[in-house]
Amino acid sequence: MPAVQFELTDEQGQIRKLAREFAEQEVRPVAPLLDEQKRFPYELVAKLSELGLMGIPYPEEWGGGGADTLSYALVIEELARVDASLAITVAAHTSLGTYPIYAYGSREQKERWLPDLCSGRRLAAFGLTEPEAGSDAGNTRTTARLENGEWVIDGSKQFITNAGTDITALVTITARTGPDEISNIIVPNGTPGYEIGPPYRKMGWNASDTRPLSFDGARVPADHLLGPRGAGFKQFLAALDGGRISVSAMAVGLAQGAFDEALAYARQRQAFGKPISKFQAIQMKLADLSAEIEAARLLTYKAAVLKDQGKPFTLCAAQAKLKSGRLAVRACEEAVQIHGGYGYIEEYPVCRFYRDAKILTIGEGTDEVQQLVIARQLGC
Repeated sequence: MPAVQFELTDEQGQIRKLAREFAEQEVRPVAPLLDEQKRFPYELVAKLSELGLMGIPYPEEWGGGGADTLSYALVIEELARVDASLAITVAAHTSLGTYPIYAYGSREQKERWLPDLCSGRRLAAFGLTEPEAGSDAGNTRTTARLENGEWVIDGSKQFITNAGTDITALVTITARTGPDEISNIIVPNGTPGYEIGPPYRKMGWNASDTRPLSFDGARVPADHLLGPRGAGFKQFLAALDGGRISVSAMAVGLAQGAFDEALAYARQRQAFGKPISKFQAIQMKLADLSAEIEAARLLTYKAAVLKDQGKPFTLCAAQAKLKSGRLAVRACEEAVQIHGGYGYIEEYPVCRFYRDAKILTIGEGTDEVQQLVIARQLGC
């Protein structure tokens, strides 16, 4: 029986090294200002595109990196160690915006959209969540009716990432195309009747683009339907499964970043004549976090490997997302606590990390939804 492999391949190691160097050299110096100004990181996205890191898991045929899901997770993890806003920008584009077109698009749709998306020259968004359809995604109220060779779309979406940037090409939306039928439809930016609202004022992820969308008689050609009519529910569930791996990787990276800051601070902060890292209370916190981060990392990597092997990964992805999201919140909270009053000051990264962490227990399936998915996968 072959042994379980815990080492990265040379290619995976090189990709992680490239992502880590980029995060440290290019992202870390500007992340606090981008967060403060709530400014989308166009320059960083362009540099990631030049490095070939915007389409890591997609074939070179379409402009992607031709690497595997684990390599992609490594990139997201390294970016999130420094800046969760940039990490979610890449993750939402790759896992949610690009994936449905790659997995279910016609040859013509792929040829039209994928080269720009996989290369990162343009971004894509995925419009699933609505005011009355969050965790209950099957309660989609947005409608699309076929009229004179066009889909006429009415409805709204909310909390959509990447939809409103200057380089966004499209949003793929879920819409009710019949009484018991949900389909996915590609809506290019600039479509008449499709309006993109102002960015939300958020607790965290301030440098990412998150907006409401509205459709008032928006018309797109009939051939913008993604895959068979009525296949939308299965399509978005598959996209969410893969997306949970990237969110889990993001949570691991954010937890690691908070841990690194806490450890470094504890080693240099003096109290009662010695570094606070010498006090057992601090040591216990750091020891527990180090073990939990490694466990969450391995669970995330396992989900990625299962996906790459073509094996069922829904259970593992949900477990990883549940574990890692909760850990990120706890790790950031403990990091702030170890910093004391300084942890509450914006000049210290842990303050931003703490604000960025909470959404990881909500986005792409709340913790409660992950628990339901896990229970069903267990046969409960």
